[in-house]
Amino acid sequence: MKSSVVSKSTFNGSVQRTIVPFLQKACRVLLVSLAASLTTVSAASAAQYAGIVVDAKTGKVLYSEDADSLRYPASLTKMMTLYLTFEALEAGKISTSTPVPFSKHASAEPPSKLGVRAGNSITVEQAILALVTRSANDAATALGELLGGSEERFGRIMTNKARALGMTRTTYRNANGLPNTVQMTTARDQARLGIALRQHFPQYYSYFSTRSFRFGKQTIGNHNRLLGNVRGVDGIKTGYTRAAGFNLVTSAQADGRSIVGVVLGGKSGGARDAQMRALVAKYLPAASRRGGGDLIAQTADAPTMQAQAVEQPAEASVAATGGSFNLPNDGPVPDFRYSGETTESIEVAYAEPAKVSANPLVNENIMPNTLEAQSRKIAKAAPVPAAAVDNQITNSVAKAAAETPATESTPDGWVIQIGATPDKDQAMTMLENAKDKGGKALRGATPFTVAFASGDGHLYRARFGGFANQDKAVNACKTLKRKGFACWASLQ
Repeated sequence: MKSSVVSKSTFNGSVQRTIVPFLQKACRVLLVSLAASLTTVSAASAAQYAGIVVDAKTGKVLYSEDADSLRYPASLTKMMTLYLTFEALEAGKISTSTPVPFSKHASAEPPSKLGVRAGNSITVEQAILALVTRSANDAATALGELLGGSEERFGRIMTNKARALGMTRTTYRNANGLPNTVQMTTARDQARLGIALRQHFPQYYSYFSTRSFRFGKQTIGNHNRLLGNVRGVDGIKTGYTRAAGFNLVTSAQADGRSIVGVVLGGKSGGARDAQMRALVAKYLPAASRRGGGDLIAQTADAPTMQAQAVEQPAEASVAATGGSFNLPNDGPVPDFRYSGETTESIEVAYAEPAKVSANPLVNENIMPNTLEAQSRKIAKAAPVPAAAVDNQITNSVAKAAAETPATESTPDGWVIQIGATPDKDQAMTMLENAKDKGGKALRGATPFTVAFASGDGHLYRARFGGFANQDKAVNACKTLKRKGFACWASLQ
């Protein structure tokens, strides 16, 4: 009978053949992991810091450190993706329930992500929430493909919109902020975008304060740790890549003051958040309670961006300017929106628009409540002589002129805008008609016009002022929209 006992030498040989290779492999894995960790720390440490704090009511820079030096935006890129999404919602080209299909390319994006399979879809609202909370790269790419038709085209749209907003040193290449050596920005440009998001889209801005949302069986929390922990903070967006470091754009409002702060190139998430806490604590109390400029009206022309210039690498821009680019340290932040945008090469930000917008700020072919429209309406309602119609229009304009303050005297606080026309009398008639139909929502509101330069001359914005807070302004807009008026609210 053969013995079942294994000799010591045989056993030791077996151990060496099995255990030693295992230990060698484990050591290699540990070393690779350690090297990756050290590389991450090293790259984050190498990221150059830049920061800025801007008074959102006046545009005055309260703090600045390398604010015009080029940096990688990382997931701050998604702020522009959301800006264009909000613009599409405002224009009526999509709705919050519009399906957002996921292509193979979108579905294959690396984390952070929702993990939606190619061929499936989510709603626009789910995509917005996914960008705000999880900073989902796959959802950002899917939104970009929906709005622009392709990632490359959406990148051009993003860059051209940045130029129209006065973000002169920002270049985009994708919708999510994943590494691209040409995709760069500055702290000042990100502050401009942060203010534009809040000023242009108050009806959607509350998405940025979302703490968490349910997606399937998941509860997805917000990456922004300052929400709910720092008084006044109501958004906006975090970002991180190894090359960019830890980035953060923050909006804060308290005691009638509001600021937008930017921190780029933080060494860690904790260090970045601590820096922003310090900036908010120091500069929010120093901000103005009264607006020092019209942050809605067009201020200064942004440089026209030709199509070939969009393709120019960001590094070339540095060489062309000798590594410096100085903007005024104070004054309103440019915030072009629909009327009067100077960038000629902005492409329509949709593959196939869902519908034609009835908003005169978006569709220049639609100008409701003009003198001509009033005339047709009056003539249709009661067939009176033409001279009587002319008298009615003249009286209406005269009444509006008597009640409307001069353009130079504009109310402070929250205002609403219902349109823009090339003729001041048309704007006055628009305001008169809106006040007649607005009822209680416009009781006590002050009608006024604001003239601004456009490519073909001057346009006149028709506005109501005197609203005590954002809720009252937004509610007035809701009332007017039910009556068929275009309307949006903003802080004057």
